[in-house]
Amino acid sequence: MLDGMEKINLVKNVAPLRNVMLLGAVIRQVQYRDEGMPGMACFHGFSGYGKSQAALYNTQATGACWVEIKSVWTRKHLVEKICHALGIPVGRTVADSVENIGEELSKSGRPLLLDEAHILCTDGMMKLLHDIYESSLGSPIVLIGEEMLPQSLARWERVHNRILVWEPAQPADLREVGILAQLKCPELQISEEVLTKVLVESQAVARRIVTNLHQIKDYARTEGKVEITAADVPHIRWQIGKAPSPRGGM
Repeated sequence: MLDGMEKINLVKNVAPLRNVMLLGAVIRQVQYRDEGMPGMACFHGFSGYGKSQAALYNTQATGACWVEIKSVWTRKHLVEKICHALGIPVGRTVADSVENIGEELSKSGRPLLLDEAHILCTDGMMKLLHDIYESSLGSPIVLIGEEMLPQSLARWERVHNRILVWEPAQPADLREVGILAQLKCPELQISEEVLTKVLVESQAVARRIVTNLHQIKDYARTEGKVEITAADVPHIRWQIGKAPSPRGGM
């Protein structure tokens, strides 16, 4: 294994990878910004980069309120879920809930993390988001979503110009592959050559890295091995994110 990773500080089984730390820095920037500065932020990146895991870690580490948005939600669903996450009563109407959310955020100082925020990119949801922000007197709100989220938000100037921080999530590196290997395969000794192969075959996508570490674990279990070296690489079934080729006819 790589050196310097004997101790991994976990929060509910989530390792502090680079994107975990980046999102934490984003939250601090909007929490402790200068007076008069806008209080929203955007954390964006490709699928599989570990943005939701970063949100989970920082929610547990900082006491933030995290809501993972679903595509089927209406405005009413959204404010109800935020109320539940904050532990406050749901209002009789959407407007009442917005006031309750704003009051709680401004009073508690808790950051609001809205995950899968690209789903909010409709006129109705953007107006609702603006209302929540204004009702909270500019409390920290972090939008977490796909790579093109900043471009999508540009359509709504009243939200776009309240973004203080635009932070792109980053692909994984070799150090992070080592951390994930310790977390997912603690019983195995995996050489640096194999970890490098994992990074390459996974295209530096954290979700695929975890999948390929699972493939290594399955291989090791089948072969009765505890040490995985470069000699084992050709025998491991790597998941590379491509659909299998179609089969020929009978």
